[in-house]
Amino acid sequence: MCANFDNLKAEVLSLELAGANRLHLDVMDGRYVPNFALGLGDVKSVCRNTSLVTEVHMMIKQPCRYIQMFANAGVDIMYFHPDADTRPEFVIQKIKDAGRIPGIVINPETTIESMEHYFELVSNILVMAVKPGYAGHIYLPYVDEKIKKLIELKERYNIEIIIDGACTIERMKRWGQHGVDGFVLGTSSLFGHLGTYKQIMDNIKRECGE
Repeated sequence: MCANFDNLKAEVLSLELAGANRLHLDVMDGRYVPNFALGLGDVKSVCRNTSLVTEVHMMIKQPCRYIQMFANAGVDIMYFHPDADTRPEFVIQKIKDAGRIPGIVINPETTIESMEHYFELVSNILVMAVKPGYAGHIYLPYVDEKIKKLIELKERYNIEIIIDGACTIERMKRWGQHGVDGFVLGTSSLFGHLGTYKQIMDNIKRECGE
């Protein structure tokens, strides 16, 4: 959602050449969050023009209705918010049946305890460090405790932990050292900054010791 949509194909190729290992696609319906982002045509274009893993973050009501559509578009990983559907377990199974990898999203106000039973069903966890729906939201410090709890549970459930929102270099260095597996880069560290994507990504990797 932070990319330059004047030439989406060029953006995708630039991010790929810069060293991104996944492309994160924010889809919003204006209902689950008060914003719209990425239509089906955008998702198809990204998937068609990259060899990277693609993951869709479905900030939408009743995500179950759209799983096959995103699978057909070529998305590899599908994250959804369990509170956006009345049958989260069915959503997870439907994603698996479509041959894709399911993941759940933990909102800032959601407790780890209320989500832990899903960790037996999914291995991909996206934890929101900001309110979902817009780029540029402030980091919410109380999310730190949720991230710590997830790290403590990581080996027990064999989960992958990705942080989404306000991922500055300082936060990536800190949490990367403690066991977080990845970060969704937005306006805090990549988009809208001076330099090419490759220059910025090279600096991030250098600062984070990768």
